[in-house]
Amino acid sequence: MNFCSSCGAVVTLRVPEGDDRERYVCASCEAIHYINPRVIVGCLPVHEGRVLLCRRAIEPRRNYWTLPAGFMENGETSMAGAARETWEEAHARATDLELYRIFDVPHISQVYMFYRCGLQGGEYGVGPESLESALFGEAEIPWDEIAFPVVREALSEYFDDVRQGRFPVRVSAIERMKRPPAV
Repeated sequence: MNFCSSCGAVVTLRVPEGDDRERYVCASCEAIHYINPRVIVGCLPVHEGRVLLCRRAIEPRRNYWTLPAGFMENGETSMAGAARETWEEAHARATDLELYRIFDVPHISQVYMFYRCGLQGGEYGVGPESLESALFGEAEIPWDEIAFPVVREALSEYFDDVRQGRFPVRVSAIERMKRPPAV
């Protein structure tokens, strides 16, 4: 951030009075600009025991499979955002949404919230951010082509939960992957 969104003056990075970390502060009007984590909301849609996945038409991870999800918009609830993303990416109407999974991903300043849901009429299609969408049983999921670690973990836990017959809400963190030392 270089300029204040309130008055257009230059911002500086400093610790504001009463705060405990650096923030962008306007040198002119003293507005403090907080840069907070982004919230990603989505669904884990299930129809007749199979999970709906979308093949991404956009970067990052174009051509890889994911759950329908995206950035939460201002003025909407996380549940409404998850249902909207399911419609936008898979032309599917989410029903009976229940909070299922929360992932904190601090190294990229993101929080993911997934809702387990059904599909109205079992119908789905393809939205502008997807190349295709399909229903998958556990053995059919293209595990090597899953776009993001949070999606892989949510899917693995879901199928474990199906076997156990319970669906607890879980919260965990995905830490930065450690790279092996160069040889």
